[in-house]
Amino acid sequence: MERLCDEILQLIFYELVDPSPLTRVSQRFYRFSQDPYVRAHYFLNHYGPGEAVYYALGRGKVVTERVLDILLSSGAHLSRYLVQIAVHHYFYTQAHFIKTHWVRHVSLGVMSHFLKLAAERYGEISFAKGDDDGTTFSIFLKENRLPPSLKTVTWETIKTLMETYNFIPFSNRDPIMSQFPLALAVEPRLLPCAVANGFSLDPKYRDFVFRKMFERPSSSSETRAEDIAESVRELCKLDPLMFVTRTVAAEICMEAKANEVGYAALKLLDNSGHLRFDLSVLIEDLLRTFLKTRSISSAVTGETLLYLFSEFPSSDVSVRLVMLLLVFLSAEDTRMSTTAIKAKLDLLGLTPVTKRDIFNVLVNPFVEKFNTIMNFARAEVSTTDEGSKGMSPIEIEALVEEVADKCLEIACKGKLLRRLHELFPALKSSLAPLIVEKYRINIEDLPSWEADSYQPYTSTLCLDFLNYDMGEVHTPASLMPERRKIESVDGENMEVDGTYTDIKPAMEDIQSPGTEGASDLGIITQESLTTMIRHDEATPVRSRRRIFYSYAPYGTNSKLSYPQDPLPVGRWAKSVYDAKSSVMAVFMTHAVLNDNTGMLHHYVIYNDPSNPHRVPITFKHFQLLARLGRPPNFYLWNGIEAGAQFYMDENDYLSTSDIAKNSISKQEVKAEVSQNLPPSPGHSSTNHRGKKRPRRSAAQSVRSYAVPSSDDETIAEDALSHEDDQMRSRATNLQMWIKHLSQLLKVETHKHAEKKKQLEKDASPENSEKKFKFQKNDFVRSLTVNLRNLRKLESETRLSNKFNHEEFMPDNSDYDDDYSSRRTKRRKTTSA
Repeated sequence: MERLCDEILQLIFYELVDPSPLTRVSQRFYRFSQDPYVRAHYFLNHYGPGEAVYYALGRGKVVTERVLDILLSSGAHLSRYLVQIAVHHYFYTQAHFIKTHWVRHVSLGVMSHFLKLAAERYGEISFAKGDDDGTTFSIFLKENRLPPSLKTVTWETIKTLMETYNFIPFSNRDPIMSQFPLALAVEPRLLPCAVANGFSLDPKYRDFVFRKMFERPSSSSETRAEDIAESVRELCKLDPLMFVTRTVAAEICMEAKANEVGYAALKLLDNSGHLRFDLSVLIEDLLRTFLKTRSISSAVTGETLLYLFSEFPSSDVSVRLVMLLLVFLSAEDTRMSTTAIKAKLDLLGLTPVTKRDIFNVLVNPFVEKFNTIMNFARAEVSTTDEGSKGMSPIEIEALVEEVADKCLEIACKGKLLRRLHELFPALKSSLAPLIVEKYRINIEDLPSWEADSYQPYTSTLCLDFLNYDMGEVHTPASLMPERRKIESVDGENMEVDGTYTDIKPAMEDIQSPGTEGASDLGIITQESLTTMIRHDEATPVRSRRRIFYSYAPYGTNSKLSYPQDPLPVGRWAKSVYDAKSSVMAVFMTHAVLNDNTGMLHHYVIYNDPSNPHRVPITFKHFQLLARLGRPPNFYLWNGIEAGAQFYMDENDYLSTSDIAKNSISKQEVKAEVSQNLPPSPGHSSTNHRGKKRPRRSAAQSVRSYAVPSSDDETIAEDALSHEDDQMRSRATNLQMWIKHLSQLLKVETHKHAEKKKQLEKDASPENSEKKFKFQKNDFVRSLTVNLRNLRKLESETRLSNKFNHEEFMPDNSDYDDDYSSRRTKRRKTTSA
């Protein structure tokens, strides 16, 4: 360091926030820091010309008269506003945003020299309270919405402050810094003066400025669209970072009917080529964002979207569906006739409406009524090549079944299913076999947590849409137009698509609408311009400089993917089907796998132990969770503790009159698990089924995790059957749960140990000597803890009921509980 030349040492000084510790290192560094030129240029290089004087006055012991002279002669910016605030602060005459000592550390002689330099530059300076340039500027901003005749401070006054007295905010901490972009939005003609004074507009204020420029004028205002467009062009010429983003343009479009002047100015800029994007593409992307958001149900929003579509028609299939949804939602609310709906669709160019269009409209999460849509389908929708109008009753029933099947996978469509079931009672019996056949889950259908390529698994039914996404509702394939035959000019038949044949290839964009734009051009938020302006104004002044308005979360309630008052499909199913039916067994399985707490509360709540409407908990549910390595929901443990009856799977409680019983038996033709092999929890013996169902005692013995020690399978089966019958006759439900869950825990613990050994074997040789850590999965940890609680509860129950010691008790002698206390060996002592 001592051998460094002065130029290098000077550069090091400029990079330090506080060079004081470095000056104490040696005499040379100390003498170097005393040079007025080094001190002055430290502030210029470290803080920039705009804030150099402000930070220099805050180092009162460093600043001298010579330092001030070098600062001002070297290009440091000095405004009359800074002089006024410095004097107020130095003489304690007026409180400002500065809460530190700032200029009060400056000596009186240096302060006098500072005032002399200011007087030489600006002449007489007013130091009266409320007469500083910052107060004048604040009054100008407060009066920006008043008519010109009522304003006390005009824009010419502010222009004089900038040109003559070099007015700009002197620090980033100055509250006027966050207000300054508003003045440029009100009067873009002030930007050249601000730039001449060294002001640079932060890009994060860009949207804030343009929102004010496109703000809806008052009724008495004479602002024209041409004036707004010209102001935008001039502002964009002065600063290349200033341009209208997609965010602001979409906000203007969202109030196109209410703010006609701003929308017309935006179209003028699009026609003149002063937008960095195509306005028609922007509106198309904006319309597509409403396909999966609740805001499509708003009548006011719907009118605006229909107006935008009429201005910029689109051939995109997702936009077409949005328009159809808007028309039918409005028709359902206003009870519009079929003729009026047809006329409106013709005006928008959305006809002909096909059966697939009706299907897509009905399965949308925000459509909960169907009468108007069905009446239109009966009268206007053609399903034949001859062009005959109207769907027959048989076609309507087939469409209803198809819609109901799809709605089962959309968890919030319970209201539509309930209304469909009320009008079509046969839907209950037709859906039951379909649900069991299509959605029933066996253990071998799930991915194992042991697999190296294991991916997070989500089942189809009973999704928790309040906390997670709705899932895939409209797929690219479902939105494609139907193909129909028409007669060509030469008389030959050919297949063509529907009305909308210009389809975007990137159909996957509909899954994440509004995020496809470039980051520099901004994102689409669905908020109106006025809403975001009020949001900006409501933001605290000091916080504005830290907020990127384009990405500020606002109005999230309107962007939810489910309706305002949804009815979950799982709740509807429980109101229609018996709790101990095969259909509810399927729904219960999906709710367990998806860990849907709200649905499990509705299915298995045990406030009343004699309640017959609870969906049974089965041992198969734990086997499925063990396959995935997921912890069971606390409602399952709560049900077991409250006295849930033990069932191996749904076959233990399904009655012979179940409407879907035959579908289960046809689907479950499985090979019997060999008696001489230990059963695997991934391919559990609970699926031991055939054409003939074995007697219960034999079936339960096959499902046991115990391995017979005898080689004679017949003797082993008889022994186990007899033992199981005796156990069931004496054991309580809680004891049965403990027994089977303990055996399941043994198997899962063994699988964990095998997996750990395999990983240790595959580890690199250099790490082989280190202790390999492989944590148990969530299922094993949860089962270990809750089994201990169940054993404690069972023990307390036995004592309270005064069971004798000969009653059945699960054998825990070979149960390995890492959390249980272990017996310690005591050293034998002999008496003296």
